[in-house]
Amino acid sequence: MAERRTAAEPDFLQFNDLACETVGGKVVFATDEWFAPASNLLKREPPQFIVSAFTEFGKWMDGWETRRKRIPGHDWCVVQLGVPGLIHGFDVDTSFFTGNHSPHVSIQAGCLDLLPTVTLEGDRTGTAASDTQMAAVAKLGSGAWPELVCVSPLKPGYADSCHNYFNVTFNERVTHLRLNMHPDGGIARLRVYGVGRRDWASVSTNQHVDLLALTNGGVCLGYSNAHFGHPRNMIGLGRAANMADGWETARRLDRPKELQADQRGILQVPGWEWAVFRLGRPGLIGGIEVDTNHFKGNFPDSCRVEACTLTAEEEAQGIRTRWTSGNWQVLLPPQKLRPHHRHHYGEAELTPSRPVSHVRLVIAPDGGVSRLRLWGRPVPVAAAPANRKRAASKL
Repeated sequence: MAERRTAAEPDFLQFNDLACETVGGKVVFATDEWFAPASNLLKREPPQFIVSAFTEFGKWMDGWETRRKRIPGHDWCVVQLGVPGLIHGFDVDTSFFTGNHSPHVSIQAGCLDLLPTVTLEGDRTGTAASDTQMAAVAKLGSGAWPELVCVSPLKPGYADSCHNYFNVTFNERVTHLRLNMHPDGGIARLRVYGVGRRDWASVSTNQHVDLLALTNGGVCLGYSNAHFGHPRNMIGLGRAANMADGWETARRLDRPKELQADQRGILQVPGWEWAVFRLGRPGLIGGIEVDTNHFKGNFPDSCRVEACTLTAEEEAQGIRTRWTSGNWQVLLPPQKLRPHHRHHYGEAELTPSRPVSHVRLVIAPDGGVSRLRLWGRPVPVAAAPANRKRAASKL
């Protein structure tokens, strides 16, 4: 079910990291954490290396590293996803583990109705699983979980070889992973790229929810530019921690030498940037939030939001053509934006719309947005109609 990628970065990298600690992911069990604790696997920040850093147990490493195994078996840990969902790929990052990386890895997946009772507390450096913990985790039966990545070699953590990508085809909801190191060693980060899957049967059609949130199954499907921050960050939990936790583009080189504005104060520029998303559920949009939190000298001058309803085949065509085609309709007309501000738009600002499945955020001329929220009422998938003929977007 997994295919090793050795070429350029795979397409699944634009999906959400369902295991990151910032979305609630956590390691609930590890066989051994002698040199470095397994919780490091899920850090949001890229791994770092400090030459002079040592602990009483050995060299400090920014990842999970076990002792050199001198007993039968292999080391493994159990990861609880912060956002249960469908997994499309993994990045097993061995950054800075050059003479001590795990030579092989495999990954299994489970979908648990109840959360495991075993937990890890505090700094686990220099420890190993106790007999009590081993007995508790054995009840999960993780050794028999389906295998998403078969035993596969890992490359050492040099800059040109540290990212070990694995494509996954597994059409079942996943709540937990078992990461196996064969037999021992170190891994810096585990990125689990996929799409959240929510039980929409429990959500009333009269309930307003953020249909774009990653916890509700929203996902980025394409963008024009992501020089400083990926647009998937905009559908993350809570408000952004900093600028790195948002979408920021490079400055467009086609900016006019002298800027002019219209009567509303919106700059008249020839270029724009965009990001396309699929909603977690088709719905009727009644409110939009565009948050430029932390973007004080680099916020966009204006934005607009467009929407449409697409079949799976039409979505695939859009991805193939990098969204150069499509019948986008204006949902939120152009709006002047402010720096470091939470902009709210209600039904009075939105154009009348039927249920939509996809949206495109367009910013002009460039800049950064930290969060995008689309509040609406979910509708059954069968009730989402094809696009009606309305005033088409000029993009």
